Amino acid sequence: MAKQIIIDRSPIKQILKDRFAVIAFVVLFVMYLLIAFADFFAVYQEDFSDRNMSYAPPSRIYVITPEGKFSMPYTYNYKRVFNPETFATDYKTDRSQRYYLKLFAKGFEYKFLGIIKTDRHLFGLDNKQGRLYFLGSDINGRDNFSRLLYGGQISLTIGFLALFISFPLGLLYGGISGYFGGLIDNVMMRVAEAIMSIPSFYLLIILAALLPANMTSTQRFALIIVILAFIGWAGFARVVRGMVLSIKNQEFVESAKSIGASSFRIITKHILPQTMSYVLVAITLSVPGYILGESGLSFLGLGIQQPDASWGNMLKEAQEYTNILYRPWLLTPGYLIFVTILSFNLIGDTIRDVLDPKSYGR
Repeated sequence: MAKQIIIDRSPIKQILKDRFAVIAFVVLFVMYLLIAFADFFAVYQEDFSDRNMSYAPPSRIYVITPEGKFSMPYTYNYKRVFNPETFATDYKTDRSQRYYLKLFAKGFEYKFLGIIKTDRHLFGLDNKQGRLYFLGSDINGRDNFSRLLYGGQISLTIGFLALFISFPLGLLYGGISGYFGGLIDNVMMRVAEAIMSIPSFYLLIILAALLPANMTSTQRFALIIVILAFIGWAGFARVVRGMVLSIKNQEFVESAKSIGASSFRIITKHILPQTMSYVLVAITLSVPGYILGESGLSFLGLGIQQPDASWGNMLKEAQEYTNILYRPWLLTPGYLIFVTILSFNLIGDTIRDVLDPKSYGR
């Protein structure tokens, strides 16, 4: 007797079968967890700096003393020395004092509702004279690891915030255009094509360059979101319009018309939900583009401005070849951008394969 073959069509189970998608999801989960609690995981506050530790290399963590005995994790400070051969400032380990690592270490005091409180960090040193730089410091002696966490709050969230504007607009615009057709469709699509024909990156540069110099980083952040969303909705709307053209003649749409449902209700309640499989894929594949857009603007000095951190303006410091050769820790934001975009693309490709009916039963 032949055995019945049961095909598992659960999208979640299908996604979990893809090892690369699971790894990408874990990577993104860890990243967003770290930036969500950046105040706790960061070693220092975003604006902390020690000008005497400019371009300090990453701190070395020791668990074995020079006498060969195991010890609690500790580190040494660096001291600056002048190199007469290269005429540059080098750092050498100052072994005169050990600074032990502590869990849930106390940070700096701050006022909240008139009450003086002390923040807590996951890692810290037992002596505030010590400096703990997991990923070295920048030109102003600021901890790169801490600033990566605070900068990620901008770089990793700007894509989703832009999607909240562009995707609802693109869905509704494409749905109306495809449903009514005719002259309305022609006019709406010509407008969308005109917006799509604008070189997006150059438009970003022009608009960002026109921003007033006295704008705060929060205002710039909000305006960049609007600019990115304005650029991104047209192409999405065109694809949705094509899907609506094939859906609007199906029987369930004719049934809704026969019972007197309004055009707006038919579009929003019956037609657009049928495009959700494409929308989910488009969301995961569009977020990397927005992340790159913000990073590119900040790298060019037209986005988030110092002293506020974003991965783009942090990477700008590594554009000098001397920094790339002698201070490779400054390239860390670039690695994080690469890993983030790769993770989103892996998840997007997997979701696309799972939601494609032809992929079932592979």
